[in-house]
Amino acid sequence: MTAYEVNFDGLVGPTHNYSGLSYGNVASETNIKDVSNPKEAAKQGLRKMKALHDMGLKQGILLPQERPCIDTLRQLGFTGSDREVMLQAAHQAPAFLGAVASASCMWTANAATVSPSADTKDGRVHFTAANLTAKFHRSIEHTTTSRVLSAIFSDDKYFAHHPALPSSIQFGDEGAANHTRFCRDYGDAGVEFFVYGRQAFNESAPRPSKYPARQTLEASQAIARLHGLDASSVVYAQQNPAVIDQGVFHNDVIAVGNRNVLFYHEEAFMNSSQVLAELEEKLQGALLKEVKVPTSAVSVQDAVSSYLFNSQLLSLGNDQMMLVVPQECEENPRVKAYLDDLVAQNTPIREVKVFDLKQSMKNGGGPACLRLRVALTEEELAAVQPSVLMSDQLFDQLNSWVDKHYRDRISQQDLADPALLDECRAALDDLTQMLKLGSIYPFQL
Repeated sequence: MTAYEVNFDGLVGPTHNYSGLSYGNVASETNIKDVSNPKEAAKQGLRKMKALHDMGLKQGILLPQERPCIDTLRQLGFTGSDREVMLQAAHQAPAFLGAVASASCMWTANAATVSPSADTKDGRVHFTAANLTAKFHRSIEHTTTSRVLSAIFSDDKYFAHHPALPSSIQFGDEGAANHTRFCRDYGDAGVEFFVYGRQAFNESAPRPSKYPARQTLEASQAIARLHGLDASSVVYAQQNPAVIDQGVFHNDVIAVGNRNVLFYHEEAFMNSSQVLAELEEKLQGALLKEVKVPTSAVSVQDAVSSYLFNSQLLSLGNDQMMLVVPQECEENPRVKAYLDDLVAQNTPIREVKVFDLKQSMKNGGGPACLRLRVALTEEELAAVQPSVLMSDQLFDQLNSWVDKHYRDRISQQDLADPALLDECRAALDDLTQMLKLGSIYPFQL
């Protein structure tokens, strides 16, 4: 059965800013309180989407969320009109305002975990929105994320949606940033690879000592159950605690996979040989091809600073693949030397494509963070809301929409401007009408 991998990239929201909210994410902490450019951030993302679409790859979009999130501030005790709520928060608890104004939903690798129909018991594509309990500013996303996904993938003949797991640190779930799927072709049954940082109910098990491990084994196991996955096609692996403590907050900062290829750093996993042996055993119909990057060529520090592994590994046909990397990989001499050598070697990765994503990168999000991968058959793709699939027309419409609604700079002080909320709501109202998605956001309901 013909099937495709469709990348659904997050549109950067109008409140994109650098509040330094993500402890354990080195880039986020380093660039705290810098002035951001939401307009350029959105256009950088759109240019990447359009370039991949022009190469013949399937590309869609996911929507930003309403920010600042006034409902959350009301839950925290601020009262009055929306304007009064914002001003109270800015005066009494500016850190709260920074958190609820975050545009972090742009990193849709954290939006959900997705299992294709070829893997699931009922033969539907399953989505579980990530609860993102590790960070307050992200833990408020999943309700709207579920509405967005349900609006885009609405036909229950083909799609099944699950609410986020319980909002507890024991079931901390970071979505597809810690999930990879291996297969022969996208329409074939595959192996779903869940990477976790700690075991929540086993205090004696290894865990990092400096930075928190965001994904738990128990959360990954729960998602596998919800999606109706067979144990024979699931592999669980623990992320190396030492690399988490060096800033590898998600697996997609240290490894990326596509079809039967795993591109990874040699320090990525605990018990690597055992993990790889299990993947090889369970992958049916294809041989697992490993592209291991040695520490001697690229250190973990280089990997984190360049986001080499936070790349998109995309199929070009003829079993050849392209690696989409951020510009920072070109600017790191060791990483650039490795990539120059990689394409000359006999591996499936035959091309490297570089994109300028500096606005996202300064907050710790590279090409892989910006996309949610969904494997779809032709019938399932036809059931997706067509207005969110990239085209020349949609690209032009979205650029015009950004020009109309987005600021070209936001400082921390600007987050207290009540006009910012009005601007965001006007932008999102226009967007849902343009995309024919109906009412999604709280202010529309």
